[in-house]
Amino acid sequence: MPSDLEQLIEMGFDAERAQLAVSKTGGLQGALEWLETNQDKSLDEIKASASATTQLGADPDEPPALKPGEEARSLVCNECGKRFRSQAQAEFHASKTEHVDFSESTEEIAPLTEEEKQARLEELRQKLASKKAQMSEQDKIDQKRNEEIRKKSTKETQDLKEELQKKEQLKEAAKKRREKQEEIEVRARIRARIEADKEERRLRAEREKAEREGRAPPPAAAPAATLAPTAPTTSKPASAYTESRLRLQTPTGNVMKTFPVDTTLFEVAAALTQEIGMEVESFTQNFPRKVFDAESFGETLKELGLIPSASLIVK
Repeated sequence: MPSDLEQLIEMGFDAERAQLAVSKTGGLQGALEWLETNQDKSLDEIKASASATTQLGADPDEPPALKPGEEARSLVCNECGKRFRSQAQAEFHASKTEHVDFSESTEEIAPLTEEEKQARLEELRQKLASKKAQMSEQDKIDQKRNEEIRKKSTKETQDLKEELQKKEQLKEAAKKRREKQEEIEVRARIRARIEADKEERRLRAEREKAEREGRAPPPAAAPAATLAPTAPTTSKPASAYTESRLRLQTPTGNVMKTFPVDTTLFEVAAALTQEIGMEVESFTQNFPRKVFDAESFGETLKELGLIPSASLIVK
């Protein structure tokens, strides 16, 4: 037949807790009562209490033993219905529970039968299983809450990254639109310059022809009439510009650069060499056709007339 300790362990009680119960009570019935009384206490609390009370010479978790010569009798607590063999045990119960309503009983407390022991064991086992289930359920709730907190934190971080990325995309799009508009304006100025040069060459050719033929030169072309009066426009003088925007056509692609007007062509070549790793020998302007070789590298953009903007082919 298994021992009291083995029976408790087989029912699922912790071996160390069962050992304490048996050692403190001396039997299965007392061990069951001790386990039921201390089921909500941890082993550390029980050991700490035992260590403290050992120094005082008493154990507050155990009822006092029967006094010598004291007759065993039955007392019942009218508040909870629990029965006790002695006055001392009833007093101990009162000190632990603050119950005060006790009465004598003619019934003797008989030892637990095997069936009662098994029933008490089963009851304690179910209480223990219920407590473990509650703890497990609480662990699941805590785990779910922690997961929700983690997901929320991750989503907030992702939203912040997306917002920053969207702002960068908007800035990049605005920059590209600005550069495209500036390029359109540069092309428009170049076309206007070409037309002006063509008209100037045509007029010069007609004047030279008239001089050769000995007739009066043709009158200058009158400006085109406007449909409605417009406000006079004033072009910005060259001296008012402080920067020059250059469109540099290199073998690897176009490079847009902005330099102060007093930057020399040599400095432009050096900056371009540093950026694309290409040794610059000359710059060529198509309209009007001009070639700026090493002899022109000492002159500034302003002196060369490359303001407020210009398009140059790099060689």
